[in-house]
Amino acid sequence: MSKPHYALLLIGGLGYTFDGMDNAVVAFLLPDVKAAFGLSSPQLGLVASAAPFGYLFGAFLAGYLGDKLGRKRVMMYSLTLYAVASLVAAVSWNFELFLVMRILAGLGAGAESAIIAPFLSEFVPSHKRGWFLGALAGFFSFGFVAAAVIGRFVVPAFPDGWRWAQVLTFLPVVMLLWWRRALPESPRFLMNAGKFVEAEKVVVSFEEKVLASTGKALPPVDPNHAEEPEPEKFSLGKAIKFLWGPKMRRITSVTWLIWFVITFSYYGFFSWIPTLLISKGLTVTTSFTFSLYIYLAQIPGYFSAAWVNEKLDRKYTIAIYLIGSALSAFWLSAMTDPTWITAAGIALSFFLNGTYAGLYAYTPEVYPTWLRATGVGLSSSFGRIGSITAPLLIGVFAAQWGFVGVFGVTTAVLAVGVICTLIFAVRTKGRSLEDITITEIQDKALTRR
Repeated sequence: MSKPHYALLLIGGLGYTFDGMDNAVVAFLLPDVKAAFGLSSPQLGLVASAAPFGYLFGAFLAGYLGDKLGRKRVMMYSLTLYAVASLVAAVSWNFELFLVMRILAGLGAGAESAIIAPFLSEFVPSHKRGWFLGALAGFFSFGFVAAAVIGRFVVPAFPDGWRWAQVLTFLPVVMLLWWRRALPESPRFLMNAGKFVEAEKVVVSFEEKVLASTGKALPPVDPNHAEEPEPEKFSLGKAIKFLWGPKMRRITSVTWLIWFVITFSYYGFFSWIPTLLISKGLTVTTSFTFSLYIYLAQIPGYFSAAWVNEKLDRKYTIAIYLIGSALSAFWLSAMTDPTWITAAGIALSFFLNGTYAGLYAYTPEVYPTWLRATGVGLSSSFGRIGSITAPLLIGVFAAQWGFVGVFGVTTAVLAVGVICTLIFAVRTKGRSLEDITITEIQDKALTRR
């Protein structure tokens, strides 16, 4: 690990920062958007679910296209779509256009989010991969904090503050030129595509940067390093069939379940927390201030889990932070005072985001290279079903059972995730991507035979 790796971390992390900002800012736009377009409560629910709906299809398509066309190309086109749609949403003159642009922005953001982790995981040595991917996911937290700052200081400050907030989420477009110049394509993808000369150039260039950065000789190649399985030609249908076939069924089902559990809980909480605080008697401004404290808790949540990823294992990181999330959600369900609600919300924010740091590290590791982006994309896409349903269901729970019902249900969902993670997830700490593929996929298939 040296400067070239940290440069990749920064470039990929900034993408996640702007994804997180776009993701979170909608919660602060809802009151003004409702007034601007005269929306009913069901229409407001559509706005809250619009971007997650786009995320679902963006993640679904990006993984498959990333394995077919290349990680870098898909990432850059998805960022362009996200940025342009955000700008058009800012100048929308009616509800229908605004809703469509929010969906398209979500499609671009979901595609980018799904491709960055598998892309960069293929550059990182095994002994630091858990920390690296956990820290990479940690950049989401900076975006959420930025969204809270925008919600607190920009949205209330102008008559059309909700429009200016979206203009600020357009800024990632300036990163495109930097990415085009600075990012190499994954050599693992190039090898699988039969482009061995290009792959060798990328590896040699990266090695030269590492040598220049460290001034030390590269470590020797492990003679017992597992061989990468031969790539397979596949359609999307064949990929899904493989993921749910005997070799991958256990890994796929557990990974998809964890993605659903954490995404449902996460979006249910963050989409509604400003509104729920207002219902407890806080003003809009005070509610947004308390929300900022809750969003700040994401930062230590992510980066503490990135550290735990290497000390224990991704599997146990996910389980520990899911347990903390469940306990925090239960605590939140019992609180009535806004100050204690905020304290419990800070704890829940810390643990939910720590879970994501474990999950973003775990998911790319359990799929073979030829299907890695597809596996991550489909897992993330399935999780997005939780992000779509959560704002709608939370609204129903809040109406029928109040504050207790909302976070009581969240606690139960998180508890299911804990049990399944501990029993069925595989260990990946300190293992090469090839070793995980060989041991967890091929050997299990042979044992079944």
